[in-house]
Amino acid sequence: MKTCAIVGINWGDEGKGRMVDLIAEDYDVVVRYQGGSNAGHTVINEYGKFALNLIPSGIFRREVINVLGNGTVIDLEHLSMEVDKLRKAGVYISSENLKISDRAMIVFPYHKELDALEEARLKDKKYGSTKRGIAPAYSDKYQKKGIMAGELLYPEYLKNHLRDILEWKNLTLQNVYNSKPYTLDDAMAWLDKYATEFKSHICDTGVLLREAKKNGKSILFEAQLGALRDIDYGIYPYTSSSTPLASYGPIGSGAPDISLDYVIGVVKAYSSCVGEGPFTAEWFNEEAEELRKAGNEYGAATGRPRRVGPIDILATSYGVTVQKADCIALTKMDVLSYMDKIPVCTGYEVDGVELKSFPLTPVLEKAKPIFIEMDGWKTDISGIRKFEELPKEAQEYVLFIEKKINCPVKYVSVGPDRDAIILRGGDE
Repeated sequence: MKTCAIVGINWGDEGKGRMVDLIAEDYDVVVRYQGGSNAGHTVINEYGKFALNLIPSGIFRREVINVLGNGTVIDLEHLSMEVDKLRKAGVYISSENLKISDRAMIVFPYHKELDALEEARLKDKKYGSTKRGIAPAYSDKYQKKGIMAGELLYPEYLKNHLRDILEWKNLTLQNVYNSKPYTLDDAMAWLDKYATEFKSHICDTGVLLREAKKNGKSILFEAQLGALRDIDYGIYPYTSSSTPLASYGPIGSGAPDISLDYVIGVVKAYSSCVGEGPFTAEWFNEEAEELRKAGNEYGAATGRPRRVGPIDILATSYGVTVQKADCIALTKMDVLSYMDKIPVCTGYEVDGVELKSFPLTPVLEKAKPIFIEMDGWKTDISGIRKFEELPKEAQEYVLFIEKKINCPVKYVSVGPDRDAIILRGGDE
């Protein structure tokens, strides 16, 4: 039995979904262990092109069991829509290959409304929420005001619990935001419409995963977003509301007693992010738009244009450390093929002093990037499958990054398709 986590090293949007889709055939179970429908894992394979929000990226491998762990927050309406879209494309989904933790929290319509209301109140100081109810749902969880998926199996308990929560929740909706209250009938009608089909998917995922381990099955943990969006170690408060770190994988899966054997950190060959907050290496104007178009940098979950810039060595090194990455998958190398010179952000400067480590948000707000330039390769590399066949300049770019972040680059992605990958030496 082997366990592996595929995690984001930067701000998210690194290409984790394509990596999970690529290597899921080597694993028996794929687990999403945090986050919700604010994720956007883009996958291109024989079924088509998909932006997965909730469902683990192993769903395209029929024999793989896919798990939504207790660390996730689940919008049943969104999940129903996502399942329907995948089934229409010919993807097999049943209660046998998609499991939902009985301890995962449910995202209700009032969570989404509260999310939008708060972003509107913040105006130009907004955090960059996807407005999909993620922060309010996690907030309710930690205030002990959430509804677990497992409660759907106990209707009378669920109804009484939900009644109590709505009494409290409506105080906020009415008195803080001057919005209409949610009734118990509204909430129950929504559950009747969207929860029924998923009751057979709900289980104790800890039992399932321990049984898998006992039987020698391999488990892959799939993260949402990246290290710099972590609630504890990211660019707070411009973060997600959960922890996408690899070390949380077993905890958010349902089986905290299972340990990780290997961590694959995913890094884009340049920088991108969706949302607000400091982004030191960011480009603007024409050069940003050219890179954005070349990489099709628009949020998979929201469609928002991503902020873009050169790869950021300081931020990436920090991400490698907190994720404890064993190797790196470098994605979208092909996108840089149009550049004569490729800038690299090697560090930050604050008040004339170069920083030695990745700082807190108040310091980041003042940081200025330090750039160098490397030679571009100016040729299409999307058909290359061996590292030594890459142009010399492309090889040097990969080796430079590898040395600076002190972590081996094992995978080099040269295109969006499943097989557009270069595998360098080393085993998991």
